[in-house]
Amino acid sequence: MAKTKKTVFFCQNCGHEEAKWLGQCPACKEWNTFVEEKKIPEKGSMTRDREKAEPVSLSQIETKGEDRIRTEMEELDRVLGGGIVKGSLVLVGGDPGIGKSTLLLQMCRILGDKKEDIIYISGEESARQIKLRADRMGDFSDRITLLCETNLETIEEVIQRKKPDVAVIDSIQTMYSEEIGSAPGSVSQVREATNTLMHLAKGMGITIFIVGHVTKEGTVAGPRVLEHMVDTVLYFEGDRHASYRILRGVKNRFGSTNEIGVFEMREDGLHEVKNPSEFMLNGRPEQASGSIVACSMEGTRPILLEIQALVCRTNFGMPRRTAAGTDYNRVNLLMAVLEKRLGMALGDCDAYVNIAGGIRMNEPAIDLGIVLALVSSYQNKVTDPHMIVFGEVGLSGEVRAVSMPKQRVLEAKKLGFQTCMLPAVSMDSVGKVEGMRLIGVKNVGEAIQYL
Repeated sequence: MAKTKKTVFFCQNCGHEEAKWLGQCPACKEWNTFVEEKKIPEKGSMTRDREKAEPVSLSQIETKGEDRIRTEMEELDRVLGGGIVKGSLVLVGGDPGIGKSTLLLQMCRILGDKKEDIIYISGEESARQIKLRADRMGDFSDRITLLCETNLETIEEVIQRKKPDVAVIDSIQTMYSEEIGSAPGSVSQVREATNTLMHLAKGMGITIFIVGHVTKEGTVAGPRVLEHMVDTVLYFEGDRHASYRILRGVKNRFGSTNEIGVFEMREDGLHEVKNPSEFMLNGRPEQASGSIVACSMEGTRPILLEIQALVCRTNFGMPRRTAAGTDYNRVNLLMAVLEKRLGMALGDCDAYVNIAGGIRMNEPAIDLGIVLALVSSYQNKVTDPHMIVFGEVGLSGEVRAVSMPKQRVLEAKKLGFQTCMLPAVSMDSVGKVEGMRLIGVKNVGEAIQYL
């Protein structure tokens, strides 16, 4: 008599397994995330030949630089840590229509010209749809092959037979294994598909890119274990109705996780934005209060951005506070500092803070910029259009040091700024910069005096 498949419950958020349904997941503490699925017994025998497994001394292992493939897309190479590492598993997530497939297809076009064998596997679009999008980008090499398939066993057999250098799976939520009875996109299917692809990547030295859908909370759909299994997690962010896109590294075993790449979406595909600071400052208002330029660091790249604030008397009993592009709670904290330390009556004022350009920044170095923008709008004073500011503001109103101040000042000078307000403790590390007037401030009281 054949064994019946055991029914278990999986958490859709983290993949935790339980024998019965629970209201709250004990692992990730999320509510109502358990779904019922059939558990498939592990393939193969539990008794393996353990005599072949031998540990290796750490001193005997030869270390060489990672064998990387340059994509010639500098923004993508920057986020990946210098290029594609062979044998790595990369997850690319983002909202629908943001440009994930366009980015990877454009990458395949460049790699095909560099004599790399590539297979693009799509479970969402037909071959004709992909061809129509590819024609807008230009000519593609014959080394790029296309497979429209969702069966995991078929895909595994094709990859083992063709042995490409790079494979793209679009998307992981459409892949399914015949050995698992649940629907495609379920916890079991996503985990099984990712595990199979991971063994292919590591065993054959193939770089595999996985496209993942994003939930309304902003995380990759499926179990959280999906992000733990891959080597690199990239998020493609931005408003689908706007032209600019941000590629952000969330996890990277081969490089920094603080780097971002900026792209512009056009009819013929994605174009790299070499100088994000320049496009972030386009269209700045002249002689308007509540506008100031701050500098934030994303990895090794300084980015100048315009912080806008609007402070006005409220018409309601409860003042309204809104923050776009930065942390709402941080804005409330900084307004409380202004009330307590400077005696500014902001308790009956509406406050709106916006980072122009559609980019999101949470670095503490923009605190001083937010504070000066709020004060400028509240006092209706116009700030110097040739001045930038950066610095972290503490609860006592002090302006604290931030990382890499020298690079921030040099970036401001390159774009034509003449004055820089920065923490006084960072003045020594910056030194003298020709053509730049440096103002060191110890607290927000000193900073406001220069408005």
